[in-house]
This record gives sequence, structure tokens and C-alpha cells, in this order.
Amino acid sequence: MQSLYLAIPLASLFGAIIAGFFGKQIGRSASHWVTSLGVATSFVLSLVVLKDVVIDGAAIYNESVYTWMVSDGIKFEVGFLIDSLTALMMTVVTAVSLMVHIYTIGYMSEDPGYQRFFSYISLFTFSMLMLVMSNNFLQLFFGWEAVGLVSYLLIGFWFKKETAIFANMKAFLVNRVGDFGFLLGIACILMFTGSLDYYEVFNKADVMLSSTIEIFDGEPWSVITVACILLFIGAMGKSAQVPLHVWLPDSMEGPTPISALIHAATMVTAGIFMVSRMSPLFELSEVALSFVMIIGAITAFFMGLIGIVQNDIKRVVAYSTLSQLGYMTVALGASAYSVAIFHLMTHAFFKALLFLAAGAVIIAMHHEQDMRKMGGLKKYLPITYWVSLIGTLALIGFPGTSGYFSKDAIIEAVHHSELPGASFAYVMVLLGVFVTAFYSFRLFFMVFHGEERMDQHTKDHLHEPPAVVWVPLVLLAIPSAIIGWLTVDSVVFGSYFDNVLLTLREHDVVAAMKEFYHGELSFVMHGFSGPAVYLAAAGAVSAWFIYLKKPSIADLAQQKLSFLHKLLDQKYYFDRFNEIVFAGGSRVIGSLFWRIGDGIIIDGIAVNGSARVVGWFSQLIRVVQTGYLNHYAFVMVSGLILLLGWAVLG
Repeated sequence: MQSLYLAIPLASLFGAIIAGFFGKQIGRSASHWVTSLGVATSFVLSLVVLKDVVIDGAAIYNESVYTWMVSDGIKFEVGFLIDSLTALMMTVVTAVSLMVHIYTIGYMSEDPGYQRFFSYISLFTFSMLMLVMSNNFLQLFFGWEAVGLVSYLLIGFWFKKETAIFANMKAFLVNRVGDFGFLLGIACILMFTGSLDYYEVFNKADVMLSSTIEIFDGEPWSVITVACILLFIGAMGKSAQVPLHVWLPDSMEGPTPISALIHAATMVTAGIFMVSRMSPLFELSEVALSFVMIIGAITAFFMGLIGIVQNDIKRVVAYSTLSQLGYMTVALGASAYSVAIFHLMTHAFFKALLFLAAGAVIIAMHHEQDMRKMGGLKKYLPITYWVSLIGTLALIGFPGTSGYFSKDAIIEAVHHSELPGASFAYVMVLLGVFVTAFYSFRLFFMVFHGEERMDQHTKDHLHEPPAVVWVPLVLLAIPSAIIGWLTVDSVVFGSYFDNVLLTLREHDVVAAMKEFYHGELSFVMHGFSGPAVYLAAAGAVSAWFIYLKKPSIADLAQQKLSFLHKLLDQKYYFDRFNEIVFAGGSRVIGSLFWRIGDGIIIDGIAVNGSARVVGWFSQLIRVVQTGYLNHYAFVMVSGLILLLGWAVLG
């Protein structure tokens, strides 16, 4: 089996290497074929693994593949942990990546960096697979940093655009903040358990639970709480939670296919996966769980509000990603790990669908992304219209869609949670339902309905994109619509994650939810007894009324609520704060170090100072060096007399 597991990430890596190093030699067509076949191979093999786990009940595989180094008894290894969580993540990652590869053939067909782009997205897939398949913290950290590196390359893919360079540097720096916390968390775990292997760490979790550490003098902290919060800080960076969320909206500067891959199945899901994998640790700290839940709740609601004022079609979808990641994080904090992973899966399909559909609109509009210059596209782009409607309904949690099953499960989970902060989180996720429906249908109505606001030239050339673009949309629309029906029973309420995701009895909200679960249809009907369905309907109807029936209301609201609009438009001034405090402060500190270090110490004392001393001493010696023989003879005789006198008198 080890050969099969090795082949899954290496197939994608092989395609990335061939397209990256030999792309010019083999040409554009061969580059997309070799990378797409590589990812397709990874996908098919992932399905084989999923079948082994789900149908055949294969035992958990946890083995080392390669020992890189042993230092002081600590093993640094490459190894695989294959269980139900890994199999699900592998399948989702490779399925979405394959759709993105196919879509890219049409979307990037005229781009001069065609081969380079295919190499990068295959490398992205390899990096994420290494992350989710790891059985130890070393390999986890390798995959963690690898997806960060490739996202940097892809966000700044159009490196001649200043905004793209700014965006990829911003993503890189913000993630360094989170990754610093992540690395400290791994170091803390290593210090108290002496191991990097997951299972060995989990078996020694009691050691961390019974130990304390003083971060500040006289203030002991539980080691398990410190380690979990530090690990989650890493997740806050990767999965874009407040306040480390600022990089994700700017990642829209990259081509649309990579926006779909980052937001749906790779980088931003890494943090959600990691916390779920670390459930045996997080379950031992209610402080860490409450911290996770509150951060997720803030992100879910307040980032969704920003989506209401965005006019760039991709940025609206980007802020919906931030909000949905907040929902997943709330589920993690409520100890509903299976629900978080379930929403990760459903979200991967409908979010990839929405991004790629937005890309289809952008192609048709000749790369125009401002929704205020669109409208009435339904009759020009019928396929894109219907798949976008399916994706939008899934996003808002329309009853029966995949998003309904997972989002409603999150709301129910946090409603049953008794952890500190659960009541606040419950209010936030409920309000977030209305906000999500409002900005989602605002986008949908502004793009596909209402008056046509594009210029005549654009209107004359509007048409559906080629099949290589819309076929992946249709394929993604299918799971976006039905996968909830097929998987909610086993993934959330069944035994799919038994012996994989640990939940303590006192935190087990899913067990409480099972009492009311009587099948998929009853789950759908149960939603009508709660407020979420009606809040989503109110949001959709409000968007219809404001943006189709009475557009003047939007303009009036913007004038009357100018302060609130500006606050949202400025994204709560997070970017401004970071620019002034962190970027500006760093420049001040750098300037200070330059003036003191380079100016005074190095240039002033070390270099110029030593030169001045040598010059002064040279001036002194120059007086003695006259060049006259009688002067030298006099000095020699005088010296000799002094030496003789010292010897005699001494």
C-alpha cells in the first residue's frame, strides 16, 4: 500500500516538474496534459483509498516512509497517516484541483505564462497532499510552508502588476506571523512530549495537561492551552481568521483559477484540517476551544458584512470565503469537528463553482470585474447562470443543497454547545445567515438580472465560454447540489470519523444533535423549525427588492449610512492600521537601526572611526619620518642610551 500512497502526491509533483523545467521544450498542450493527467492520477488513486476506508473498512495506516534525521532521540521523518479524515481530504483536494486544471486550459489559453501556471497549480496540489497525508509535525510544517510558498508565487503570478506584487508580499508576510505562532506551538509540543509523531504526542497529551509554563513571571499557564492557542494562531493565518485575514481578499490579484484553488480546497482549508487532526489536544483545553469559537464567530459575521459593499465580483466571493471559514472555525470551537470537515467538503465544491463561474463571467465581459457594469447576463450566459444559481443557493444554505446540510449542522452544533462564548457565537452565525444571503443574491441579481449596464461593444460579443470552461462548472454543480444528501448521514451522524476525531463526552454536541436526527429528509424539514431558513429567505428577498425593484434604496442607504458604508469599504481600517502601525513602525525601527547601526557604529566608529585613528597616528608618525640619516642616527643612539641606562639602573 505504501507505493500507492506515495504515488498520490508524487503524480502531481511529476507533472509540476515536467511543466516547470521542460515547459518550453514540450509546449503548451503537452504541459497542460502532463499536469492534468498527474492530478487526475492522484484523484483516481484517492478514490481508491476512499473506497478502501469507507467500503472495505481498511485499518488505519500509520507508517514512516523515510527517516531524514535522528537527533537526540527525536526522529525527523516523512510518513503517512491514512484514515477516514485523510481519505476525505485527499479526494476533495484532488477533485477540485482536477476541475481547476481543466478550466485553466480555457481561461489561461492566451497567457504567456501558461506552462508556468500549470506547474505552479500542480505543485500546489502536491504540497496540500503532503500536508493532509502527514503523520508527524515535521511533514505537516513542510506542507504548511509549501502551500504558503506556492500561494505567494500564484498570487503574484502576473508579476508585472504592482498590485499583484503587493498582494503576494502581503500574503507572505501575514502568514509569517501566523506561522511563527504555529512553529512555537510545535516547539512547545516537542519540548514536553519529546516527539513529533502525532500518535506519540496524543498518547502523551496528559503530560502537557498536567504541566504549566510561565509566559509572564508568576503567571502559570496550562501547557496544553498554550500549545493549542499557538497552533491555532498558525491556523488563523492560513485559514484567514481575524485579525490575520487581511491577505485573503487581496489574493484576488492572481488569476481566477488559483483564486478557486486557494479558497476552495488548498491553502485556506489547511488550518481547519489541522485543528481537526489535533482534536485530541484541543479537547483538553476549554480555554483554547472558546478562543477558537469566538474568533470564528467574529470572522463569520463581520467579514460577511464587508461583502455587502464590494463591487468587484471576485472580492464578493472572497469575503464569502472569509465568512464561511469563520463558520468552520466556530464548529471546531464547539467540538463539532466532523461538522467542520463536512462544511469544508461541501464548501470546497460550491465555492470552487462560484469562483470559476465568476471567471466565466469575467471572460465574457472581456476581463471586466465591476458588477456595476454588468446586468442582464442571464440570456447571454445561460449555463453560467444556472450553475451560479446552484452555487449561490448552496452558499446561503437553501434547504436541500449541500450548503444547507453543513451550515445548518454548524448552527445546531453551536446552539447545543455549553462552552464559554457559545451564546455569542450562536447569535453571530445566525446573523451571518442573513448577511450571506443578502450579499450573495446582491451579486447574483446585479450580474444576471436587471438592466444591461455594459457598453455596446461588450454586449455585441457576449457569449458562453468554451466547453473546456463550462464543463467543470457543470461537474462542480452536481456535488454542490446533492452531496449533502449522500454524506451527511455517515460523515456527521454516522461512524465515519470514529477513532479519528476525538471528542470528550462533555463536549459532544453532535451526540446531542443525533437525538433529533431521523434521516436526511427529516434533517431538511427540521430546519424549518428554526430561524436560519427564514433569515436566509429574508436576505435573498431584501436583495431582490433593493437591487431589482427599488435600486434607489441602495443609493439612499449609502448616503444616510455613509459612516457605516465607509467603515465597511475600508474593511474596518485593518489595512490602514497595519500600514501605519506594523509597516510604518517597521520602517521607523529599520531607519533607526540604520542610523545607529550603519551610520554611527559601522560607518562612524568601525569604518570611518578606524580610518580617522589611522590618519591621526600617521600624521604623528610622519613628523618622525624625516628621511635624514643624522636624525635616524640620533634616534638610534638616544634609544640605545635609554636601554643601557634602564639596564644599569634596573
